[in-house]
Amino acid sequence: MAEEMFQKDETLRMRKRLIGQSCRLFFSDDPVKIVRARGQYLYDENGVQYLDCISNVQHVGHCHPAVTQAAAAQMDLLNANTRFLHDNIVRYADRLAATLPKKLSVFYFVNSGAYHGHLSSLIDISPYKFRKLEGQKDWVHVAPLADTYRGLYRHDHPDPAQAYADTVKNLIDDMHSKGRKISSFFVESLPSVGGQIIFPRGYFTKVAEYVRAAGGVFVADEIQTGFGRVGSHYWAFQLQGEDFCPDIVTMGKPMGNGHPLACVVTTEEIAGAFTANGVEYFNTFGGNPVSCAIGLAVLDVIEKEDLRGNAVRVGNHLKDLLKQLQIKHPIIGDVRGAGLFVGFELVKDRVDLTPATEEAALLIRRMKEKYICLSTDGPWENVVKFKPPMCFRMEDAERVTEEIDLVLREIQDASLQK
Repeated sequence: MAEEMFQKDETLRMRKRLIGQSCRLFFSDDPVKIVRARGQYLYDENGVQYLDCISNVQHVGHCHPAVTQAAAAQMDLLNANTRFLHDNIVRYADRLAATLPKKLSVFYFVNSGAYHGHLSSLIDISPYKFRKLEGQKDWVHVAPLADTYRGLYRHDHPDPAQAYADTVKNLIDDMHSKGRKISSFFVESLPSVGGQIIFPRGYFTKVAEYVRAAGGVFVADEIQTGFGRVGSHYWAFQLQGEDFCPDIVTMGKPMGNGHPLACVVTTEEIAGAFTANGVEYFNTFGGNPVSCAIGLAVLDVIEKEDLRGNAVRVGNHLKDLLKQLQIKHPIIGDVRGAGLFVGFELVKDRVDLTPATEEAALLIRRMKEKYICLSTDGPWENVVKFKPPMCFRMEDAERVTEEIDLVLREIQDASLQK
């Protein structure tokens, strides 16, 4: 029998008392208490429905019955660690391998990806984290973000992919001049925290050429963008060209549709070097039968419900609607995205591109009052992002853009009255 639900105020008081304050809430000034969900919809304690535009982890939809049933069935049968031989882990690895370039063929399953790193070794290579803490270590080198909207080389550059790749080569040359070497190049296939950035095609190919020539490996982070979110491809790194292949790919978040499941896949050569160090790799929960059953169910739903096709159709419609708003509202400086990975950037002017951070925060608050969950990202928190469950529909895109239009009109009218 379910225990009696606390009143929202009591839940909030208990959370503040019992849960570490560095664990933050959405809409912290007035948090939403969510008690159930289905598809792309969330429901609060009063049964009010919210449209969810941000839960990319619930990839195939909140509480998808095929996923929950697979989890319950396997949990009722067996859950053990990977030191016992079991079919699920190899079936799952085989299914994943079929979506990847042949070179990527050895899998290491873990129970969760580390969000920008909770270990000092990972925080040290995450600008998002180290810039807020002790700063950049001398062995870490940050290449300019290949942002063609507000970066060093923009849409009007004749070859931004090459220009941005050359900035990486310059870093490598500088390190070599100081007697240092290169181990690896880490990059999100499409930066989300960086502001929903779409890299120029060909950038990865040139960067990989320079990194490998220097003895390093290319690591593509697909934790935000994998499993068909971009629609046209299963993995966002494939947007760079069919011939491009990273040396290592990390994947997580949407992989288990909310269940903690993540993975690293690499080549036989790199895996062999890892094995040769003589230390066993073991993860207590990674690759267990229940997690793999859930992962397999997610893959089945993606295929059976044509969620990649849906991402293309709905994502294109959403971008078209946002571009129509861009024509009406000068505050929308840029609209960009691939599939259901979409963002639009708010600026105070379209020449200097001054970030409209306060206006973006107001938009998010007003949308929440209209029962739509959105959030911002980017260095200045002025990029409104869409990473909804992949079952997001045409009518959802139309509803959210209609409401955005109304709120932006309110913001514009208020600014004119100042």
